[in-house]
Amino acid sequence: MNRQIVTLVVARATNGAIGRDGDLPWRISADLKRFKALTMGSAMIMGRRTFDSLPRILPGRRHIVLTRDRNWSAPGAEVAHSVEEALGMAGDEPVSIIGGAEIFDMFLPHADRLELTEVQGEIAGDTFMVDPRTAGEWREVAREAHPAEGDTPAFNFITLERA
Repeated sequence: MNRQIVTLVVARATNGAIGRDGDLPWRISADLKRFKALTMGSAMIMGRRTFDSLPRILPGRRHIVLTRDRNWSAPGAEVAHSVEEALGMAGDEPVSIIGGAEIFDMFLPHADRLELTEVQGEIAGDTFMVDPRTAGEWREVAREAHPAEGDTPAFNFITLERA
């Protein structure tokens, strides 16, 4: 069996905000397109609230939902109750961890790569994620800067790999 690659795919404001009222606190078209490209063909692992926030089952990707609720189910979702179970369900497929904050924290020790959209600014939010780079375990291997445009804030696409 090949070792699966585990990638966290996260959009995070400079102040750590990743969510507000069960949704993203911004609308950045380029980020949504990048998310689709990064997760296509992967087993996406997410928490139940993240699953509930999706507009529908996203085509071309498996939806593995990590939940404590032993009775929860939803059409199109595969249910796991532990990190190990979720990773086991993914098998050899590439894994995309897509949130929320608690799920990111749980899978960070297993991650090989972090695909970060870093939104510039102090964005209002109710869900936050600590910058994983502060631990010194990550090295930046790619960065693409995007200036603010209209209602879209400035942002960077950053790829980090475990050092």
